[in-house]
Amino acid sequence: MTILQQLRREWGLLVTDPWLRAFVSWVPLLLFFILWWIFSSSIPRDLAVGIVDLDHSDLSRSLVRHYDSNPVLSVTSQYESIRQGSRALSSGKINALVVIPSNLKRDVITGHPPQVTAFYNTQFILIGKLISSGLLVAQGTFSAEIDIVKAMIQGDVIDQAVAAAVPVSTQITPLFNLKSDYAQFLVSALIPAIWQVLIILITMLALSRELRLQGFASWLADSPFKAIVGKLLPYTLILWLHGAVFLYFMYGVLNWPMNGHWGVLLLSQLLVILASQAVALLVVVVVQNADIALSFAAAYAAPSFAFMGITFPATDMNTLALIWRDLIPVSHYMQIQLYQANHGASIQTALPQMGALMLFFIAFPIAWQWVVYVILKSPKTHVETRVKTTGADKA
Repeated sequence: MTILQQLRREWGLLVTDPWLRAFVSWVPLLLFFILWWIFSSSIPRDLAVGIVDLDHSDLSRSLVRHYDSNPVLSVTSQYESIRQGSRALSSGKINALVVIPSNLKRDVITGHPPQVTAFYNTQFILIGKLISSGLLVAQGTFSAEIDIVKAMIQGDVIDQAVAAAVPVSTQITPLFNLKSDYAQFLVSALIPAIWQVLIILITMLALSRELRLQGFASWLADSPFKAIVGKLLPYTLILWLHGAVFLYFMYGVLNWPMNGHWGVLLLSQLLVILASQAVALLVVVVVQNADIALSFAAAYAAPSFAFMGITFPATDMNTLALIWRDLIPVSHYMQIQLYQANHGASIQTALPQMGALMLFFIAFPIAWQWVVYVILKSPKTHVETRVKTTGADKA
């Protein structure tokens, strides 16, 4: 059977398999859309904050209004005691609890800095960071307004009062994410991570179907090379189309910054697909068990996002984490994507990572050797061939 005949046969199998048909058509698009929709607000807003106001003064109420006016924060509840607020924080009803001391107004008037206490759960890294930043901004504005009023009471004009209250102003500008868009930060990495899971899953499902239909020995007996190429090539092209679609969606439709070369990203995507298919092929032909292969895929590909170096820098990972990171193809691709999209790096910058992706291709000859020397030359193969030949002779 020629490669073209294998391609036609595989297309017929794909059309009649509802699971494979779903995974190569609407499932990836649905997953990509859901990921974007979850983070579509770009910046988290109106995080619930509870207040325990022990002062009940006009200044404490003004401070609460400053908290509520911050776009990140939303004062949703006020409690009579710290114990009530603590229970609400522990139960998840609020994201932070702010305790205003009973001597707030007195300390402000007498010139003693009051101690306002905030509680929040730092295990939620993003939420904790945003709440801390929002509280500091609100309290800084509140303190500056009080200092300006004091300076004006002492006879300073408004400009002098502002200069005295805020002697140094700071401006923080993210270099590659000017809007501090969390969708751009997270979705651009989550989608490739999910995409790699789909590559491995689809490859294993396609190979496992041959295992169920006739067994690898019968499938590969005629020409292992033609059978494997004809099996994987259609999915390679379809998955490459998936990659091009999500690149166009991120950098074309959503208009996220793209300063590099589209050709480098597309070529890198092809290398990721081939690398992932090589790993999946090796696992399936060695274990020859669909359940074990899929379990391996889950353990191998599911943690990809954690090891990419996006949310946790690779420079701070220990040796074991770095080794695991290097064993995941999409982590090398993400470095290329970041450098191309954000930095507009040269093509030469991507060559080391492309070389790392091509190292995964060694799984292809290893799988080939396993097919030739283990599957095709096993005693079971000769038994299957003899039975089929005898049946044909009787017919």
